[in-house]
Amino acid sequence: MTHPRRLNITIFGIGAMGTLFGSKLNNIANISLFGHWPEQIEAIRRYGLILTHPDGSTDTHRLRITNKLETIPAADIALILVKSHQTGDAARQAAKILKPDGLAVTLQNGLGNLETLAGAVGRRRAALGITAQGATVLGPGQIRHAGNGPTHLASSPGKEKQLQQLVDLFNAAGLETTLTANADSLVWGKLAINAGINPLTALLEIPNGKLGQDSNLRQMMFAAATEVARVAAAQGISLPFADAALRTLEVSQSTAGNKSSMFQDVSRAALTEIEAISGEVVRYGQRLGVPTPVNEWLLQMIQTKEKQNRLRNVSSV
Repeated sequence: MTHPRRLNITIFGIGAMGTLFGSKLNNIANISLFGHWPEQIEAIRRYGLILTHPDGSTDTHRLRITNKLETIPAADIALILVKSHQTGDAARQAAKILKPDGLAVTLQNGLGNLETLAGAVGRRRAALGITAQGATVLGPGQIRHAGNGPTHLASSPGKEKQLQQLVDLFNAAGLETTLTANADSLVWGKLAINAGINPLTALLEIPNGKLGQDSNLRQMMFAAATEVARVAAAQGISLPFADAALRTLEVSQSTAGNKSSMFQDVSRAALTEIEAISGEVVRYGQRLGVPTPVNEWLLQMIQTKEKQNRLRNVSSV
């Protein structure tokens, strides 16, 4: 009896989400993690990745991690889990190691990542995914799996076999995953939730659950998410839930203790994904004639916070 060949999967991005997916897939595929965070690489090489599960239990995962692309074997699958402003670099790097019949899959926040990826690896080798998995970096070599959520991969003509293979692999790793024909609905649904939660939590540096506990913050969260729903509706896109505001509140409550990815970014004075989230909402709204004042304000406020962080970094050198 012959066993199926283990896939070579390279994960671009060594933060919370990249290492979460790497740890889950490591026992059933040949995983390589690629990124440029020296402390993370050193800690994982020396001690392994310490993963805290939602129930509080922990375990340690020995992962192959590197910042040298030339040491990575040719990839059957490239998972893109970097921040949206790093997509261009990751896509060009993926193109160098992806097999001719390989597949590069974005599982990132925001809009525009698939187009950037396809520009580098070719449209027939690029695919779109959306994940509701949540993870937080606790320190170099340490993450908390903040909550399980479904992952969806968008079906695409000519890629059905590869995508179904990846769906089966994710499910075998305990990552609930389905193939969907309605990717636009899921992308804009996730965008509504991201727009409602991420900028506010980053601006105020509070966990997700605090948004629903204050009436003013709750109304602002509702307004940001509702603007996204209106922009989607203007394109003829129905979200995967009836009420964007209510769904965003539910997500903020179910992930109450979690720090959003944007909050994590501002905490370490890193660039955020505000352009791919609120920025895209504003740009689409302007083209379609849909007002998006709350998203525009959040965009400006986070951009200001990023500038302040950069100035502080420069002045401390």
